[in-house]
Amino acid sequence: MTVLGLGAMGTALAQAFVSAGHPTTVWNRTPGRAPGLTGVTRAKTVADAVSASSLIVVCLLDDASVQEALAPAATEFTGRTLVNLTNGTPAHARRTADWATQQGADYLDGGIMAVPAMIGGPAGFILYSGSEAAFEKYGAVLSAVARPQFVGTDPGLAALQDLALLSGMYGMFAGAFHALALTSSEKVSPTAFAEQLLVPWLTAMLGSIPAIARDLEYGADGAAGSNLAMQSAGFANLLDASRAQGVDPVLLAPMDDLLARAVHEGHGDEDLAAVVQLLRTAG
Repeated sequence: MTVLGLGAMGTALAQAFVSAGHPTTVWNRTPGRAPGLTGVTRAKTVADAVSASSLIVVCLLDDASVQEALAPAATEFTGRTLVNLTNGTPAHARRTADWATQQGADYLDGGIMAVPAMIGGPAGFILYSGSEAAFEKYGAVLSAVARPQFVGTDPGLAALQDLALLSGMYGMFAGAFHALALTSSEKVSPTAFAEQLLVPWLTAMLGSIPAIARDLEYGADGAAGSNLAMQSAGFANLLDASRAQGVDPVLLAPMDDLLARAVHEGHGDEDLAAVVQLLRTAG
């Protein structure tokens, strides 16, 4: 197989393939990158790298670098499978899938839900979308780097769900950052607060997300357990206390605006699924 791109993630992918016993050819725009990577064949050109294998995995900085790297090897892709693990948008994935099809190649787009240190281990997973036949053919090989999960034949679905998962992560981090800033404005140990209170609290609250998702998909079943009018009123105290403690509420202010909007538009007696609906119609 072939790996294009030897940044931190590309190097981890290549090493995992080698460790699993797969002969691996690598290419990087800058020669000599990842000198510690062993057991691979280093191609001098991207065309040489593509022609060396039936399965080509690309992991570069962004969509523009993918298009630039693949173009010189376009004629080499016929009959091969291109797996793009570069972080991007659904539109990027669909455009690259169209390009691959024009070259006579199968295409899989992937969203890596892991950091480089997790590659080759049991904790990470990768979402794939695009050619189901390619996934069935190469799923076992791809499992060498992380648990593969096929999410649909639309090439954009892996990127969509990748970004959705990242948005959930960053949103959680934003709240945690604010919480740590708030407590550390007084003589409260950030470490003790995080370990003894914050993480257990967030873990417990994560359990409510499936119920919100069910309400969103099927409609609320019964009265709201904690309606938006009450939550909006309480949220004002959070922002007021933050300002009083010298903590910028910039990470949480948008939620205050959204809760207030939900109440203003008549959703005060509903639960949090109504807020999701507002986000979907905001554009």
